[in-house]
Amino acid sequence: QVQLVESGGGLVQPGGSLRLSCAASGSILSINDMGWYRQAPGKERELVASITSGSRTNYADSVQGRFTLSRDNAKNTVYLQMNSLKPEDTAVYYCNADVKYRSSDSYIRFTKVWGQGTLVTVSS
Repeated sequence: QVQLVESGGGLVQPGGSLRLSCAASGSILSINDMGWYRQAPGKERELVASITSGSRTNYADSVQGRFTLSRDNAKNTVYLQMNSLKPEDTAVYYCNADVKYRSSDSYIRFTKVWGQGTLVTVSS
């Protein structure tokens, strides 16, 4: 009933930039926190950045000053602008959202939704 669709991943050289987008769709009533996580090969999934419904942001130390997270509440979309990319930023990036929605049986429910992931590769 609710899904997240990510886009914007790809291959970029060190020092380059990419912009990831994540759009939520479905019977959405409201979205609280949204964020991006990443998982590199052989490593655990980690928080990259998160943003509240009031656009208060939180960043991992490793991306502070290089990545910028923003959201468009009217479009239920969050954007991650990634600048000065490093090889260690290479990972699958996953979008996440805390959603209040109306289910098929007409109840109001809450759920944490994950996107399918988009690969970011930083390499020369």
